[in-house]
Amino acid sequence: MSGRILVVDDERLILDLAVMLLTTRGYEVITAENGEECLDVVARENPPLVLLDYMMPGMDGMTTLRELRQRYPDTYVIMLTGKGNEQVAVEVMKAGAADYVLKPFGNQDLIDRIENVLRIRRIEIHNRELRLERERLLSELEDMNSELEGWNTELERRVEERTRELEQVNAEKLQAEKLASLGHLAAGMAHEIRNPLNAISLFTQMLKPALADDAERSGYLDRLLSEVDRIDNILIKLLAASNRPRGEAQQVSLFEVMERVLASFSEQIEAHGILLDQQLESRIPPIVADPAEIEQIFTNLFANAIYEMRGGGKLGVRLAWDRDKARIDVSDTGQGIPAENLSKIFDPFFTTKPKGTGFGLSVVLRIVKTYQGQIKVKSEAGQGTVFHIEFPTA
Repeated sequence: MSGRILVVDDERLILDLAVMLLTTRGYEVITAENGEECLDVVARENPPLVLLDYMMPGMDGMTTLRELRQRYPDTYVIMLTGKGNEQVAVEVMKAGAADYVLKPFGNQDLIDRIENVLRIRRIEIHNRELRLERERLLSELEDMNSELEGWNTELERRVEERTRELEQVNAEKLQAEKLASLGHLAAGMAHEIRNPLNAISLFTQMLKPALADDAERSGYLDRLLSEVDRIDNILIKLLAASNRPRGEAQQVSLFEVMERVLASFSEQIEAHGILLDQQLESRIPPIVADPAEIEQIFTNLFANAIYEMRGGGKLGVRLAWDRDKARIDVSDTGQGIPAENLSKIFDPFFTTKPKGTGFGLSVVLRIVKTYQGQIKVKSEAGQGTVFHIEFPTA
C-alpha cells in the first residue's frame, strides 16, 4: 500500500492524528491548514487524494472542493465533517466529492474509504486512457493508404467493439464501487439521523394532547410530524439505492407487473395528454425475482417519462421474448438527455429535477444487476429517451 495523500484541516490535532494513522499504513502524507494552502500544495505536489475539512476559516471546504474539481480533476476528494445530515451529504457529493466521512471517524473506516476512493480513481483514469488509446488508433487508421480501406474498416470495427467491451466492464466495476461507497454513507446517515429524528417525533406526539384545544399550534405539530416522515422517506430511498431489501424471490410475470404499474399511472397519463403506445407479449416465461423490486423498476421509469412529457407526448412500452431473454423498452418523446449527462444518470445523487434527490435510477440499476439483467439508455437532446432492459427468463 502506498501513495501520497494531502490532509487539509484547521485543527492541528486532526492533522497529527491523520499523519500518524496514514503513515503507519504506508502512505506518504502532506498537510495544509486552509483552502488557499491546499490549492498551492496540490498545484505543486499533485497528490491523487485530498482529505478535506468541510468547515474552515477563510476559503471553506465547499469552495475549495469546487476549485479542486475544476482545476485538478485527477485529484479526488474525501470530505471530512462533523455535520452529519442528508443536506450536507447531497451537497458535497453533487459538488464532486468522491466520499463523505463524519468526524470523529474510526481508523479502519477511514482507511477503507481511502482505499475504495483510490480504487475508483484508478478505474476512471484507466477508462480515460482507453478512450485516448481508441482515438489514437482511429487517427492512425484514417492516415492509412486507400488500398487498405477494406481492412481499415474491419480493424476499426474490432477496435471499437473491444473498446466498448472494456469500457462496459470498467463502467460496471466503477458503478459497483460507487454503490458500495453509497452503502457506507447510507448506513452511517441512517444511524446518525434517525436517532434524533425519532426523538423529535416522540416529543412532538407527546405535545399534541397539551395543544389539542389550540388548532393553529396543533397544526404546526402535524406539519412537523409530516416533515419528519419526509426525512425518513429520503433515508429509505438512500438505503434502497445501495442495499437489496430482504424480499423473497419468486417467479414473476413481467407482463402482469407492467400492466399493473401502467394502470396506476393511467390518470397521470390522461391528465398530461400523453399517448400510450403499449405492446406487451403476455406469454413470456417468468423471471425469478422479488415482485416489489421489479415493480419499483417500472414505477421509476414511467414516472420519469411522464415528468419529461408534462406538456404531452408519446409513452412507448414494449415487452418481448427472444432467446431465453425478456426484452423491455420504455421510451418517451420528452426533451432527452444531454450527451454530457448520459454517463452520470445512474450515479447516486445525480438529478436535473429541481426537487429530485437522484436516487431513482440508482435503484433501477441496482435491481437490474441484482437479477443478472442489463440496462442501456439511448437519448439525444430534443429527441426523447429509450431505456432498454434485458432479463434472463426462468
